[in-house]
Amino acid sequence: MEDFNLNIDKKLAELRKKKGYTLSQLEELSGVSKSMLGQIERGESNPTVKTLWKIAKSLNVSFSFFVEENKQTMSKVSKTDVTPVLEAENMYRVYPLLPYTEKRGFEIYLTEMEAGYQHNSEAHSNGVEEYVMPIDGCLEITAADKRLTAGQGEMIHFKADCEHSYYNQTDHLIKIYLILFYN
Repeated sequence: MEDFNLNIDKKLAELRKKKGYTLSQLEELSGVSKSMLGQIERGESNPTVKTLWKIAKSLNVSFSFFVEENKQTMSKVSKTDVTPVLEAENMYRVYPLLPYTEKRGFEIYLTEMEAGYQHNSEAHSNGVEEYVMPIDGCLEITAADKRLTAGQGEMIHFKADCEHSYYNQTDHLIKIYLILFYN
């Protein structure tokens, strides 16, 4: 797999220019500072999960657009094959296992959360749905003023066009499969 920074820097610069945005205009749309956008485009900085979501949403592309690999008829992906997007000093790690394509309409991530960590997410684009399946441990999800808890063998589904959060209420690392579906 190509270096994660290189995928993001090239794709961000190309997409921003294709859409005709300056760094200042993208800063205004995304809420990400012009200097941070420049650092990402030059490969000098790795964006956090929240930063990458803000950029993707403002450019009207999926999160995995920035890490999409070449298409093959059959492939095997291991978490060791992909570089995770990190948040809060490695407390939250997102491994893009199956990137979004327009034809497929969804993307799949393996997510790891350290004990007691809460990930807060801004609203995704209208029509985006999340399917969250804990592999182990117990996860609390809050979305649209509703709170549900799921454990191994269970799944939570919600419309992700609102602010939402994941909370690892255990005293150990938990792993989650996360599917984002784009209507």
